[in-house]
Amino acid sequence: MSELHCLTIAEAGRQIAARKLSPLELTRALLDRIGAVDPALGSFIAVTAELALSEARQAEAEVMAGRHRSPMHGVPYALKDIYDTAGIATTGHSARCKDRVPTEDAPIVAKLREAGGILLGKTATHEFATGGPSWDLPWPPARNPWDLTRFPGGSSSGSGAAVAAGLVPGAMGSDTGGSIRLPAAFCGTAGIKPTYGRVSKRGVLPLSFTLDNAGPLAWTVEDCAILLQAVAGHDPLDPASAELPVPDFRASLNEGVKGLRIGLLRHWYETDGRASDEVISAMDATAEVLRALGAEVREVTLRPLAEYQSCMRIITLSESFSIHGDWLRERPADYGEVFRYRILPGAFVTGADYVQALRQQRILAQGMYDALREVDAFIMPSSWGEAPVMAPMRAEANFASPPLTNPTNVSQLPTLSICNGFSAKGLPLSLQIAGRAFDEATVFRIGQAYEAATGWRAHRPVLPAAKVNDTPADQAAPPPSAAARATYEALAIRAALPLDARQFAQIAEASSHVEAMAAHLPRDLTFDAELATTFAFDGE
Repeated sequence: MSELHCLTIAEAGRQIAARKLSPLELTRALLDRIGAVDPALGSFIAVTAELALSEARQAEAEVMAGRHRSPMHGVPYALKDIYDTAGIATTGHSARCKDRVPTEDAPIVAKLREAGGILLGKTATHEFATGGPSWDLPWPPARNPWDLTRFPGGSSSGSGAAVAAGLVPGAMGSDTGGSIRLPAAFCGTAGIKPTYGRVSKRGVLPLSFTLDNAGPLAWTVEDCAILLQAVAGHDPLDPASAELPVPDFRASLNEGVKGLRIGLLRHWYETDGRASDEVISAMDATAEVLRALGAEVREVTLRPLAEYQSCMRIITLSESFSIHGDWLRERPADYGEVFRYRILPGAFVTGADYVQALRQQRILAQGMYDALREVDAFIMPSSWGEAPVMAPMRAEANFASPPLTNPTNVSQLPTLSICNGFSAKGLPLSLQIAGRAFDEATVFRIGQAYEAATGWRAHRPVLPAAKVNDTPADQAAPPPSAAARATYEALAIRAALPLDARQFAQIAEASSHVEAMAAHLPRDLTFDAELATTFAFDGE
């Protein structure tokens, strides 16, 4: 792994600081690799080669002059294409915004530039950070570098694929219900959803104001800590930003897990839903590794997974439709079909259900906070199994099976995904580590101890040279029943949604799942049950 494209952020940063590695040499090597590999992978929407070479020359001159800024100085990175970049298109992977060129950088982008990072380009995403693989957008979907026929996870799909393929050592993603952790899981990288409020969301295209998070993907835990260090901090212009000091995330990175109490959330992946046998075996082995390192691992029971799913989905549907609803009514063809499938049901969510979901969020989050008085962190799988085969996602995939990542979006807790093995087919498996609010340092500490004790980081994908030319099967939804048709036609008229027959069948199929989720919302709350948005969680 002596090739430049296999260097981690930490390794590259140390060599650059010691003047043993040229930022310009590293940048050119990665640009060459992107040119050779990415036509088959599709991880980048745009490569900013001229800018990257200019920034690399500047970084090299500064380092040689003794003005070393940070561990990111001279190290390349990429941005999910929902981060505003001055003078560079930020599209959300959507025809709606294909010509959108911001005039200012998002604060995260400004921080990375101040740290001396080198921007290689913008990475593919699911449209506006939701949905699934789409073949009717201006750019193709990204592919999984372990197997180009497999899904790379989403919605930060290009960021996960680019890091795993060695096109860039680190990339920024976003996470509303798992969109950093699922690409990390399926592509075999590390990725962290920080505590809500730890990183500014200003200048990042929104999906859900209540649940969105910005965070990094990288090859190692340490690299995620370096990237998070560079972008974390209070933003007075972001109302969701927490005014708290940012600790040194690497200060305790190598202290090990001896004496830590870790809660294993087994019932979520064995009882509430059933993960693959390989995932269950990998989790059992993970618990044993942590015990051998000196941690106490005990099973913890929380509320059923379906409650978190319903809460997260109702909030996200309502808020996403509020963002896109008017444009969907007026210019629906500006969006891809998978996005419309995912967002249109938000038109039928009632205000009462949205408020009940926000009240339920407070209850679910407080329950996790209470459990974290007895343990220092939780562990659970990142996904139900290995990466599935690429296909457009219908309602069954989008709504019927609750992801294992949703709960810590609902609770706003920091959560890290890291590789914890491989399936029989050679595809990555993944572990989630969730900690107390604003305690990313302990999450990183546990992840670092596990990573150091196992050999998974030595495995890199062997990239095929040929591009896959698969044509997805038609994803037409089945026609609704007569009763459902009457109900949804009335709701569509009320919502002023001009739907064609295909779109109507899709919204009807999806809405049946949304109604089932809404049934999990509490109906017997006391008068004083507050919204999560007006409640300060007690984590001590």
